[in-house]
Amino acid sequence: MTTRNNLGEFEEIVMLTIGVLGEEAYGLAIKMEIEKRLERSVSMGALHTGLYRLEEKGYLESRLGEATKVRGGKPKRFFRVTASGQRVLKEAMEDRQKLWKDIPAGVFQLFPKTNG
Repeated sequence: MTTRNNLGEFEEIVMLTIGVLGEEAYGLAIKMEIEKRLERSVSMGALHTGLYRLEEKGYLESRLGEATKVRGGKPKRFFRVTASGQRVLKEAMEDRQKLWKDIPAGVFQLFPKTNG
Protein backbone atom coordinates (compact mmCIF):
# COMPACT_ATOMS: atom_id res chain seq x y z
CA MET A 1 0.00 0.00 0.00
CA THR A 2 1.34 3.43 -0.91
CA THR A 3 1.26 6.42 1.37
CA ARG A 4 -0.70 9.30 -0.03
CA ASN A 5 -0.45 12.91 0.96
CA ASN A 6 -4.00 13.88 1.75
CA LEU A 7 -5.19 17.29 0.70
CA GLY A 8 -7.94 19.15 2.42
CA GLU A 9 -10.75 20.48 0.27
CA PHE A 10 -9.60 24.08 0.63
CA GLU A 11 -6.00 23.16 -0.19
CA GLU A 12 -7.16 21.39 -3.33
CA ILE A 13 -9.29 24.38 -4.37
CA VAL A 14 -6.36 26.74 -3.83
CA MET A 15 -4.00 24.60 -5.90
CA LEU A 16 -6.51 24.16 -8.72
CA THR A 17 -7.17 27.91 -8.74
CA ILE A 18 -3.45 28.57 -9.01
CA GLY A 19 -3.46 26.28 -12.04
CA VAL A 20 -6.34 28.25 -13.56
CA LEU A 21 -4.58 31.58 -12.99
CA GLY A 22 -1.19 30.45 -14.25
CA GLU A 23 1.38 33.26 -14.19
CA GLU A 24 -1.10 35.63 -12.47
CA ALA A 25 -1.53 33.50 -9.32
CA TYR A 26 -0.94 35.84 -6.39
CA GLY A 27 -2.91 36.21 -3.15
CA LEU A 28 -5.68 38.63 -4.07
CA ALA A 29 -6.16 37.13 -7.55
CA ILE A 30 -6.47 33.63 -6.04
CA LYS A 31 -9.01 34.89 -3.47
CA MET A 32 -11.09 36.67 -6.11
CA GLU A 33 -11.04 33.70 -8.50
CA ILE A 34 -12.20 31.28 -5.79
CA GLU A 35 -14.98 33.64 -4.74
CA LYS A 36 -16.09 34.19 -8.34
CA ARG A 37 -16.03 30.56 -9.43
CA LEU A 38 -17.31 28.89 -6.27
CA GLU A 39 -19.43 31.72 -4.86
CA ARG A 40 -17.66 31.17 -1.57
CA SER A 41 -16.18 33.81 0.72
CA VAL A 42 -12.46 33.45 1.45
CA SER A 43 -10.56 35.47 4.04
CA MET A 44 -7.05 36.60 3.17
CA GLY A 45 -5.85 35.14 6.48
CA ALA A 46 -7.16 31.67 5.67
CA LEU A 47 -5.79 31.89 2.15
CA HIS A 48 -2.32 32.94 3.29
CA THR A 49 -2.27 30.19 5.92
CA GLY A 50 -3.20 27.64 3.24
CA LEU A 51 -0.68 28.97 0.73
CA TYR A 52 2.21 28.83 3.19
CA ARG A 53 1.17 25.39 4.46
CA LEU A 54 1.11 24.08 0.88
CA GLU A 55 4.49 25.64 0.28
CA GLU A 56 5.88 23.90 3.40
CA LYS A 57 4.52 20.58 2.10
CA GLY A 58 6.37 21.18 -1.16
CA TYR A 59 3.20 21.42 -3.26
CA LEU A 60 3.67 25.11 -4.09
CA GLU A 61 6.58 27.40 -4.67
CA SER A 62 6.56 31.16 -4.77
CA ARG A 63 8.55 34.06 -6.09
CA LEU A 64 8.37 37.78 -5.48
CA GLY A 65 7.35 40.04 -8.34
CA GLU A 66 8.45 43.62 -8.85
CA ALA A 67 7.65 46.20 -6.19
CA THR A 68 5.05 48.73 -7.36
CA LYS A 69 4.01 52.17 -6.16
CA VAL A 70 0.37 51.06 -6.23
CA ARG A 71 1.19 48.53 -3.50
CA GLY A 72 3.27 51.01 -1.50
CA GLY A 73 6.51 49.50 -2.76
CA LYS A 74 5.52 45.99 -1.69
CA PRO A 75 5.96 43.22 -4.30
CA LYS A 76 3.32 40.60 -5.08
CA ARG A 77 4.14 36.99 -4.19
CA PHE A 78 3.31 34.70 -7.13
CA PHE A 79 2.62 31.00 -6.61
CA ARG A 80 2.90 27.95 -8.83
CA VAL A 81 2.10 24.28 -8.27
CA THR A 82 5.22 22.09 -8.11
CA ALA A 83 5.61 18.67 -9.73
CA SER A 84 4.90 17.12 -6.32
CA GLY A 85 1.76 19.24 -6.01
CA GLN A 86 0.63 18.19 -9.48
CA ARG A 87 1.08 14.53 -8.52
CA VAL A 88 -1.00 14.87 -5.35
CA LEU A 89 -3.74 16.72 -7.26
CA LYS A 90 -3.82 13.97 -9.87
CA GLU A 91 -4.11 11.34 -7.13
CA ALA A 92 -6.99 13.25 -5.53
CA MET A 93 -8.78 13.53 -8.89
CA GLU A 94 -8.30 9.80 -9.60
CA ASP A 95 -9.58 8.85 -6.14
CA ARG A 96 -12.74 10.90 -6.67
CA GLN A 97 -13.28 9.48 -10.16
CA LYS A 98 -13.02 5.92 -8.81
CA LEU A 99 -15.61 6.67 -6.15
CA TRP A 100 -18.02 8.28 -8.64
CA LYS A 101 -17.57 5.36 -11.04
CA ASP A 102 -18.37 2.81 -8.34
CA ILE A 103 -21.63 4.37 -7.16
CA PRO A 104 -24.40 1.98 -8.22
CA ALA A 105 -26.94 3.32 -10.70
CA GLY A 106 -29.92 4.94 -9.03
CA VAL A 107 -28.23 5.62 -5.69
CA PHE A 108 -28.03 9.34 -6.35
CA GLN A 109 -31.16 10.58 -7.98
CA LEU A 110 -30.57 14.10 -9.13
CA PHE A 111 -34.17 14.60 -10.16
CA PRO A 112 -36.42 12.46 -7.99
CA LYS A 113 -39.82 11.57 -9.37
CA THR A 114 -42.74 13.48 -7.94
CA ASN A 115 -46.36 12.40 -7.52
CA GLY A 116 -48.23 14.43 -10.03
